Amino acid sequence: MAKVKYRFNAHTLSYDKIVISFKTKLKRFLALFSTTLVSSVLIAVGILQFYESPRMRTLHKENERLLTQYELLYKDLSTVEKVLDEIEQRDNNLYRVVFESDPIPSTIRRAGFGGVNKYSQLESFDNSELVIKTAEKLDILSKQAYIQSKSYDEVLTMALNKEKLVSSLPAIMPISNKSLKSTASGWGYRFHPIYKIRQFHYGMDFTAAVGTKVYTTGDGVVKDVQTIGGGYGRWILIDHGFGYQTMYAHLNEFRVKIGDQVKRGQVIGYVGNSGTSTGPHLHYEVHRNGEPVNPQYYYFKDLNAQEYEKMVSISSNIGQTFD
Repeated sequence: MAKVKYRFNAHTLSYDKIVISFKTKLKRFLALFSTTLVSSVLIAVGILQFYESPRMRTLHKENERLLTQYELLYKDLSTVEKVLDEIEQRDNNLYRVVFESDPIPSTIRRAGFGGVNKYSQLESFDNSELVIKTAEKLDILSKQAYIQSKSYDEVLTMALNKEKLVSSLPAIMPISNKSLKSTASGWGYRFHPIYKIRQFHYGMDFTAAVGTKVYTTGDGVVKDVQTIGGGYGRWILIDHGFGYQTMYAHLNEFRVKIGDQVKRGQVIGYVGNSGTSTGPHLHYEVHRNGEPVNPQYYYFKDLNAQEYEKMVSISSNIGQTFD
């Protein structure tokens, strides 16, 4: 029961009962409640400010640990980037040079990512700058690693083909000519013995007796055999792959037919005097990618440096061809 209060009335010399209105009571209650609420909030904020809850302490430590891991990851990615750069340099400047392949342009290796900002969802994270830099570097390295992997697949294929190229490349003389005495007219402008005009000679002539063995200068497939080949008489065309073909003209007989597989050093025919010719000899040509090239550069398995210089000198000094 609420305590009744009285107030002395000096005019009546008596005590009057104090009556408090509901409105006054409500105002006093609200004032007290507000003061209590504000004080409680301030006390709670102070406690949270200076004394972390166990859960907050755990989250704070977890955040610090993740930040440290991101920093370490970024450093590791930078190290991986340096290693990958070195691998790319070896790929472009060593492996692809060995296999005569063009290097991969940096515009392909370092191609970026177009379109919308794929990292926008990371911008709301704490330490978002570090998180985005790490994610971006990881994406770039992943793309570089993929390109490098495809490059190594290509280099491996070239390495496997290199062995075949070595055996297929024209690399010996088409007749037995160790003494070089059979070397006749070489590549370049020469005087034609029949037409009596100066014209370009797209090959090399070797003098030899009729019936002398003619060898294929590299592995390949017989692409054509002509028994009536116009000015070249009887001739054989061999496709060595990799853009190389060789032709053997003015033959007397054949030992192969179209479609035959041949190996370097295999007898494919015999020297003759067929076609437009002034005497028994072999006319030999090397073609690369459809164009005739100087055969003197394709005897490296037969001749040492001194023999090569002698052969070049002999073939250059003869000013007239046999065909």
